[in-house]
Amino acid sequence: MTETSGAQVLVVDDDAASRRLLEVRLRALECEVSMARDGHEALAAVQRQAPSVMLLDVEMPGMDGFELLRTLRRAGADFPIIVVTAHGSIERAVEAMKEGAYDFIPKPVDAKHLEIVVRKALERQILKQELEVLTEESDKRHQLVVGQSAGMKEAVQVARKAAASKATVLLLGESGTGKEIFARAIHSWGERKRRPFVAINCVGLSKELLESELFGHEKGSFTGAHEAKKGKMEIAHGGTVFLDEVGDISSELQTKLLRFLQEREFDRVGGLRPISVDVRILAATNRDLEAAVEEGRFRGDLYHRLNVIPISLPPLRERPEDIPALAQFLLQRVSRETQKQFTDIAPEALDKLLAYQWPGNVRELANVMERAVVLGQGPTVMLRDLPQRIVTAERKTEGGEFSYRDVIDAGKRELVVKALAKTGGNRAAAAKLLGIQRTYLLKLMKAFGIE
Repeated sequence: MTETSGAQVLVVDDDAASRRLLEVRLRALECEVSMARDGHEALAAVQRQAPSVMLLDVEMPGMDGFELLRTLRRAGADFPIIVVTAHGSIERAVEAMKEGAYDFIPKPVDAKHLEIVVRKALERQILKQELEVLTEESDKRHQLVVGQSAGMKEAVQVARKAAASKATVLLLGESGTGKEIFARAIHSWGERKRRPFVAINCVGLSKELLESELFGHEKGSFTGAHEAKKGKMEIAHGGTVFLDEVGDISSELQTKLLRFLQEREFDRVGGLRPISVDVRILAATNRDLEAAVEEGRFRGDLYHRLNVIPISLPPLRERPEDIPALAQFLLQRVSRETQKQFTDIAPEALDKLLAYQWPGNVRELANVMERAVVLGQGPTVMLRDLPQRIVTAERKTEGGEFSYRDVIDAGKRELVVKALAKTGGNRAAAAKLLGIQRTYLLKLMKAFGIE
């Protein structure tokens, strides 16, 4: 099967001989061909079924090709329109392309030229449709960053403002809170959205491998470097680099990353000349970098370069009001991927999801919904489809006097007060004692009115 096989091509020409010639040549390319004698017939044909490609003669009585072209573009038609014009009328063809035509073919039409132009127009249309599908899927994935809780609304609001700038963003949160998804959302909301998004996990790679991954290397720069290799910074030129778990990089690499953030240039491993690139940096960590700076484990100047716009992502247990919508979204996504018909979550199953503490956050919820779809019968997720640890989760209250949220808030406030008392009011030490970030501790203090 060729790229042109089955393509729907509409030929618009008032000359019967020209229409017939184009039809013969297009059918030889295995295209499905329909024809119109003037602009009005063409409009009617497009309303019945939009073609893959239109071949349009510009010189026609009544509604000529230019008027038809303008009418179609105003109506939002996005299929490629190839102008067919008399030999020597290049100016007219250029004028048509300014009006939105994809390309032009001079008369008499050369069969090979026709095939090349039609093939390229169809390839362009396929790529455009694929991009639209990917964009739609990307937008759906970004629903994971949206929530009804105050913490997520605040994070999304800051992220959308940050997306319009070139400022470095530092995403803070526990493992599984969706920091990479959030980073991809910021990239897609900004002006770099059509440029590369490159994610690098800074955990699990040696200092040498991570440096090569970031900045690339020259041939022979170390054992096994049999050829030169571009790093992720070069690959992402014009786009965004996401440094996940940036708090785990070595002190030597911290120095090189700082230099890059200051000068926007770097040397490949074993390289002798600096390379300049234009990338936007997003970083994430589940560590308390302020405490790491105080303890000398992380460079303070690098921390301040990364922490231009900090965004804290609250853990899932702190935003139970987001769980129903998240669970439903994940259920629909897994159902599409597995082609199983799951549409809803039983009330008793949802109640258990709300009572569970979610140490693995959104990532754990995604795994639970995938398990329910794979092992369940459908179309509703039942209590029996959930893991035992969630089934046995209990929503505890004290004598029925408090709601679930009241009990959680009271417990959190008590823990914060005790930690501050034990550390003599040292916030960094209290946050470390509680196993949370200092910025999140400050938020809790503000929320609960703790001086």
